[in-house]
Amino acid sequence: MAAAMSESQDRLCSPISTAELERRWTVARQGMVDLGLDALLVQGLNDFSVGGFFRWFTGQQPSNVYPRTLLFPREGPMTAIENGPLGGDVALDSADPMNYGVGRRAFTTSVSSVAYTGAYDAEVAAREIAGAGFKRVGLVCSASMSHGFVAALQSAAAGVDWVDATEMIERHKAAKSAEEIELIRGSAAMQDQVFAKVCANIRPGMREHEVMAYAQYLGQLMGSESGIFLGSTAPEGRAAMFRPRSHWGREIRKGDTFTLLIENNGPGGYYAELSRTLVLGRASSELVETHQQVLEARQNTVRQLLPGADCSAIFAAHNDYMRQRGLPEERRLYGHSQGYDLAERPLLRQDETMPLARNMLMAVHPTIANARVFVTITDNYLVRGEGGPERLHKTPEKIVEL
Repeated sequence: MAAAMSESQDRLCSPISTAELERRWTVARQGMVDLGLDALLVQGLNDFSVGGFFRWFTGQQPSNVYPRTLLFPREGPMTAIENGPLGGDVALDSADPMNYGVGRRAFTTSVSSVAYTGAYDAEVAAREIAGAGFKRVGLVCSASMSHGFVAALQSAAAGVDWVDATEMIERHKAAKSAEEIELIRGSAAMQDQVFAKVCANIRPGMREHEVMAYAQYLGQLMGSESGIFLGSTAPEGRAAMFRPRSHWGREIRKGDTFTLLIENNGPGGYYAELSRTLVLGRASSELVETHQQVLEARQNTVRQLLPGADCSAIFAAHNDYMRQRGLPEERRLYGHSQGYDLAERPLLRQDETMPLARNMLMAVHPTIANARVFVTITDNYLVRGEGGPERLHKTPEKIVEL
């Protein structure tokens, strides 16, 4: 067994510690006792923005192709429902680091892009719930589960009392432990390095997709697993807005503005977010002025990132600040927590009810956009107490002129 354990540990990339996983399970189970729950049900559909709860419980990546469903009991090891041989069932050593805390894997053959398979995972989950005798089960973030799964599950397990247990877990997931904070610092440092190397490499004649591919490549070499990259170039006097991969065909020219967003995770799977404006030449006075307006607006928000702060009040204060200066109000998500998900609660929005707390990781990215300029600036902040939040990125908060 010692040899097998060593092999498992050697194979894992930047694993979360067993002590951290056990800490999470302890607080989750205490919440389950408070809510009278027999089990929790979690599903991960991908590793970008709807898989973080699965990873929080297991330390494992959700699949980007097939759903992974987890049954977390109040006592005993977890059961994972995954893609594999139809009807298959494998007992696992729940002490093995490769599957720590998971005692069984049950298999089915669902594919999220094929509608008629939407009930397959639900049928297995309902069977497991009935077999264990669970009567009261908490759903963790049903919004991240497929409709086909939830509808079929509640039909197949009609006698179960379903409870929304999302917020109970969200509060624990949002406040990061010391181990998580160190991994997050690593994500921010990785993004700083990627940005610096992109600045040293970019030149006229390259196409946008070449720059983005280079940024992604650098992140992967430094331990990133997944994430998104957005941006584009434009000549002076036109907005270089966020664009997706299919719109990165333009050739970069001298004098162009380049907006770059790096939003990938680092070793261990924790997301951070860094964006800056680059100019292959000298920035126009219009761009410089707009950048300063965005930076000052962000500083106004950052000063309010304190334990106990009301996120909806911060959002309202930001729009008051913008209106008073004749600047456009924010109607999108301009700040939010991050972790195993690209965006997680609490959000800087008018409808957020979760207050800020110590050790939350917040990304703040106000934007001013029109036909002539697109300016945003993004960094991550760790909510502390006195002295205000800590900016984790080290990249200077300025337009980069190359």
